[in-house]
Amino acid sequence: MPKAALYAGSFDPITNGHTDLIKRSLQFVDRLVVAVAINVSKEPLFSVEERVALIRAALDDDPRVEVRSFKGLMVRFAKEAGVSVVLRGLRAVSDFEYEYQMALMNRHLAPQLETMFMVPSLDVSYVSSSLVREVARFGGEIDALVHPAVAAALRQKYQ
Repeated sequence: MPKAALYAGSFDPITNGHTDLIKRSLQFVDRLVVAVAINVSKEPLFSVEERVALIRAALDDDPRVEVRSFKGLMVRFAKEAGVSVVLRGLRAVSDFEYEYQMALMNRHLAPQLETMFMVPSLDVSYVSSSLVREVARFGGEIDALVHPAVAAALRQKYQ
């Protein structure tokens, strides 16, 4: 039976940490929905459309990956997308408490939805979107942290 999973986040912007998790997850899922969350309480650097386009570029339009945006509860979107597993990345122990609470709430809201935690590869374990934005804002070297299309988009935003 084909397995589909959901990897949701703001991806503002997508980093090599995100792409590491996405590519590694394709070893055990047939289809991955990368879902760009529209969070009305945040002011993202990139629009939803820009984030979706950058994700597609960073993944070389892999046919096993579907990139979509959503607003509202992730569990509702997961049902709409036909997935049974949610993937979450844990960079550090400090991420665990929040992610654990979210997994339990998601289980309360949608008992059929499972959460799987993945840890990043060592070489990207320190990479986060907020750190990448900060380094880019001040003209630091970001080429090893993001896909070339993302690096170009960040440089253009901060010119």
